[in-house]
Amino acid sequence: MAQKPKPPAADEKHIRRLLEKYSCPVPYHEVRTRFLGNIATPMPVQPLQIVKDLWGGALPEFESMDAVNELIGALINELWNSLTRHQKRTDPFRLTRTTTGSSRQELGNLALLRRQELDGFVEGLFNGQDRIDLPEKASSALDTLGEIRAMMAGISELAKDDGKSVKAGDLDQTFKHVRELTLIIEKEINVVVLDCTRARRQMMKSVGGFTPPTSH
Repeated sequence: MAQKPKPPAADEKHIRRLLEKYSCPVPYHEVRTRFLGNIATPMPVQPLQIVKDLWGGALPEFESMDAVNELIGALINELWNSLTRHQKRTDPFRLTRTTTGSSRQELGNLALLRRQELDGFVEGLFNGQDRIDLPEKASSALDTLGEIRAMMAGISELAKDDGKSVKAGDLDQTFKHVRELTLIIEKEINVVVLDCTRARRQMMKSVGGFTPPTSH
């Protein structure tokens, strides 16, 4: 049987322009991870409602139906569908890439970006629920992501505190730690996505023997 072709890559610049045009309160990098969490979650989701939730539950005002179709097409047909490819081990998800920084402000911005990406993924995964049932590996990976999220929040706050001096060597070392943690975030996010995908497919096939889900 021939393999299904990969969904085409989303036009990032186009989507960013649309989010800016309609004053979306959620930044693009967080939209990506929220959608990925929605794709992975064991909870039923409605992509159109997920898009509405980016604006607090209702779509922004449009000048025409063409404008409506352009936004929904970009977010669902392009971005959402392109992210479904990461349900395969051979095509892992990657966080937003940034240029190498060196200043205190750049460190704070990078840590904030990573924290927002983590927040988006967890929000998408829980999809409005306080607790969800996750497979064992996914649950363990989510614990790790929670710990890293706290680290990123701490680094972001520290970088904004002008009252505390930071040596150049310490700054370089912290940048190194953030880059290392970025790789761990990617690894653990992919564990969650793959484990949830595997469990969901097994449940759909009504095949027993998979690890019982763990409440989180």
